[in-house]
Amino acid sequence: MSVTDEIRNRLQAAFDPTELDVVDDSESHRGHAGYQEGGESHFNVRIRSEAFTGQTRVARHRAVHKALGDIVPRIHALALDIDV
Repeated sequence: MSVTDEIRNRLQAAFDPTELDVVDDSESHRGHAGYQEGGESHFNVRIRSEAFTGQTRVARHRAVHKALGDIVPRIHALALDIDV
């Protein structure tokens, strides 16, 4: 399973989002630190879920990182856009 699919599956299971976009943006970082041939090193995630209601921005980010677990150390960059 690709890292993109792993991210999508874990976030779907953890937050039942109304919107979830996971974009592998690795190719735009070719030649930069952390780039891996074949991609799957840099990701942009946009997620909307009622599960984030009442949480601070930091709490939302921590919840996403917790849900992703062992995926986070395997990638170089993760940009998050999180809201209700």
